[in-house]
Amino acid sequence: MPMPMSMPMPIAMPSNFTAFQKRSSQAPKVFCRKKERDKGQNHPYKVIEITPPPKNLGIRCFSPNLQCGESVTIEGQAYTISAVTHRYQLRKGKYEPSEKRLDVLSTGRYILNLYLESLLENS
Repeated sequence: MPMPMSMPMPIAMPSNFTAFQKRSSQAPKVFCRKKERDKGQNHPYKVIEITPPPKNLGIRCFSPNLQCGESVTIEGQAYTISAVTHRYQLRKGKYEPSEKRLDVLSTGRYILNLYLESLLENS
């Protein structure tokens, strides 16, 4: 006999729920695209364009030693790195890497900001 639509269906059995909890406590794994892996760029970064309003450019793979002021190309567009952030999370008494983030500006905007800052300092 089919169940009426108003009755909720059980989502998980107790034995499955503990297995789900164990799996969900781990950080999600992010893998680089094949063409990025072939270039030796195997470190995933969450990329955010910080020009208002901020825009998420997705997760991209770059070399591990990126620094502020370096230029990167994403989908044919040139960006300059404004900030590199490494976040860690305390798990079982140890700090483990949880996120790498790049804050970027379009190269034209980055150069314009530098020019305006120098004008402000000189005034």
